[in-house]
Amino acid sequence: MSLLLGVNIDHVATLRQARYAGMLDSPNAEPSPLLAAEDARVGGADSITIHVRGDRRHMQVRDAFEIREKMELPLNFEMGNTAEMVAMALKLRPDFVCLVPETREEVTTEGGLDVDGLYGSLQGTVAQLQQAGIKVSLFIDPDACQVEASARIGAEMIELHTGCFANAFGEDRVVETNRLKTAAELGHRHALQVNAGHGINLQNLPALLTVPHLSELNIGHTLIARSVRVGLVTAVREMRAAMEGYQL
Repeated sequence: MSLLLGVNIDHVATLRQARYAGMLDSPNAEPSPLLAAEDARVGGADSITIHVRGDRRHMQVRDAFEIREKMELPLNFEMGNTAEMVAMALKLRPDFVCLVPETREEVTTEGGLDVDGLYGSLQGTVAQLQQAGIKVSLFIDPDACQVEASARIGAEMIELHTGCFANAFGEDRVVETNRLKTAAELGHRHALQVNAGHGINLQNLPALLTVPHLSELNIGHTLIARSVRVGLVTAVREMRAAMEGYQL
C-alpha cells in the first residue's frame, strides 16, 4: 500500500478570514475551503484535514459541515479535547478525529498532546468517539511514553508531531529523524497506524521517508504556500510525486 497524503486546508480559511471574517455570507467571501478541498482531491489527496479551533481563527463550523456533506474524500477532523468539540464531532461524523493540544496564544499547534499526563480526561473522549464509529488519532511527540499511552488508551492511530524534525538541520535533523524512527517502530509494535504531520515540505521530505511504518502524511502550510505560485492542484501533485516509492 502506498503512503497516503492528507491535505490540510485550514490556511485557505485563514486567508478568507483576513478580509471576510465578519462577512461570511457575502458572495465576495473568498477563497473557498470547499473548492480548495476539491482542488486537493484532483491533485491526488487521499483525505482532507480541517481543524475548527475554539477561537474560530480559520475554519468555521459551517465550513466543516459543508466539506463533510459535499466532499467525496475521507475527512480528518482535528479538534481540542473540549465538550464543545466532542459534540461537534459527534454531529459531523468525520471518518477520523485527531485530538490535538490547543491554546489561544499559539500561532499553530506547537507540540504534541500529553496523552500520558491527560490520560484520565482523554479516555472518555476516545471511547465516546469510537462508540459513534469514528476512528481516533492522537497527535503526539515522538516519545515512548506518549506512544505507549496512546496504545493503552485504545486509539487506532497516532500522528507523530514532526515540527522539531522540520525545524532541525545538520546533526540535529539526524537526532530528530532517529526519534521519529524509534517512535514509529514502537507504534507499529503496538499495532497502531502511524501517521506524521507538521512542517513537512519538499525539502525535508526525503529524510522523513527514511522513517518506517508510516501510513499517511498530513500536510498543509507548504501546499497552500506553494499554491500561490502554481495552484493547489499542481502543489498537491508535486507532493504526491515526491512521496512515491516509499517502501518502509
